[in-house]
Amino acid sequence: MSLKNKPSLTNELSASFVVFLVALPLCMGIAIASGVPPARGIVTGIVGGLIVNAFSGSPLLVSGPAAGLAVIVAELIRDYGIEMLGPILMLAGLLQFLAGIFKTGKLFRAMSPAVIYGMLAGIGVLILGSQFHVMLDDKPRTHGIDNLIAIPSAIHKAVFPMDGSAHHIAALIGITTIITLLLWEKFKPRSLKLIPGALIAVTIATIIAQVYGLPLKYVDVPSNLLEAIQLPSLNSLPRLIHAPILLEAMAIAFIASAESLLSAAAVDRLHTGPRTDFDRELAAQGIGNMLCGFCGALPMTGVIVRSSVNVEAGAKSRLSAMLHGLWLLILVIAAPSLLRMIPTSSLAAILVYTGYKLIEVEHIRQLRKYGRFPLVIFFATLIGIVTTELLTGVLIGIVLTAVLLIYKMSTLNIQTLSDRENQRLDIYLEGAATFVSLPKLASILEQVSPGTELHIHLDKLAYIDHSCLDLFSTCAKQQEQIGSTLIVEWDGLVERNRKIYTPGRSQAPV
Repeated sequence: MSLKNKPSLTNELSASFVVFLVALPLCMGIAIASGVPPARGIVTGIVGGLIVNAFSGSPLLVSGPAAGLAVIVAELIRDYGIEMLGPILMLAGLLQFLAGIFKTGKLFRAMSPAVIYGMLAGIGVLILGSQFHVMLDDKPRTHGIDNLIAIPSAIHKAVFPMDGSAHHIAALIGITTIITLLLWEKFKPRSLKLIPGALIAVTIATIIAQVYGLPLKYVDVPSNLLEAIQLPSLNSLPRLIHAPILLEAMAIAFIASAESLLSAAAVDRLHTGPRTDFDRELAAQGIGNMLCGFCGALPMTGVIVRSSVNVEAGAKSRLSAMLHGLWLLILVIAAPSLLRMIPTSSLAAILVYTGYKLIEVEHIRQLRKYGRFPLVIFFATLIGIVTTELLTGVLIGIVLTAVLLIYKMSTLNIQTLSDRENQRLDIYLEGAATFVSLPKLASILEQVSPGTELHIHLDKLAYIDHSCLDLFSTCAKQQEQIGSTLIVEWDGLVERNRKIYTPGRSQAPV
């Protein structure tokens, strides 16, 4: 190990404290967004830090509750009750663990960026919609689209409070939180750049709420952490064999695995230390989710925000991520009364900002470079998630990606350019030349006039199979008999088809 990548206790301690400060408001805020007590989010952060990070495949990846799963957990609790959260999560964790054991970790990365970006944007819209109401001390609606539709009425409640409600006060605290967060991110001193804006914003909002004794909803954390743990009941376990519940477990396993492994791949780009073992990371995430399920806590993933902060703060080993879990445990045991001073509207405001950040306009710009189809997949995934549910939206994106792939692999565009004066015909092929396109291609070749110099250009082909190559070979012999010449332009295709490449020649008559 180079001196540059050698960990030191001082660096690991300081980095762990920074990650702890970032994780604390997010653990509680994501729990509230998921419809569970805030302490359960902290339990997930503790398990992710102390246990999962102890043997994860990505040493600098920080694990904990993720905003991306808040939507699906809220739907699960709505449909099956909070008592089924633990058993379903245990099953999801088992699926992840088995996937890691059978070395399928890298397969989870084989997903179209359009689907991933659409999923993140859809989750961002849902989180923004639901937490906007919580930020006003109002109750979020059941369905995601209903939350968006009800935003104008929620704003009306805040601007024109009735019946002695405190919606306007909660709104001011939420707005104060967001403004503080934005100002800190823009103008923070270099010497304090590692202190997270979310912590500063929540601290200021909490001080204001406590100094003025504002009549708001506050974080409800038990004095004893064990009170937050809900072990699965024996009556709930047999329900796991029901098809809808199995699908819920599979959805959590799939989305948590994809988010964790994509985050691990992103973290690898941020440092020069050991690379991620994706199968080991997947198995570790599975163990963590089984433990969280046993405790009735939130599902966990590897999360990029906390992980990037970890790297930026100077962490070089897994010790930093482990210690951040220890600090969470110490705080919730030693000072639960401190957490109970935090207004929920402030935490919700942090998640409103988080949801907004998930809707990355830059992702849309990136996808535009590759044509219209990736944008169609992106918006179809996003709209599917917002109007139906998370799993359905993701499946819509995956199906559209598969349809696009099949279309691309079975479509051949043919353009011809005739030069009668020189008796030359150029045929340009674009797409995939497979047996499916044989009739169309053969029909054009059969119409070539005698004495023509025929050039077939393959530089825009994505794929060519043996049936088309055989057609060229047969056609070359036929053209020779009528005084014509067939020349196949291999340039641009040689790297894809090394077996048919003739070294030293850019033009190869068949």
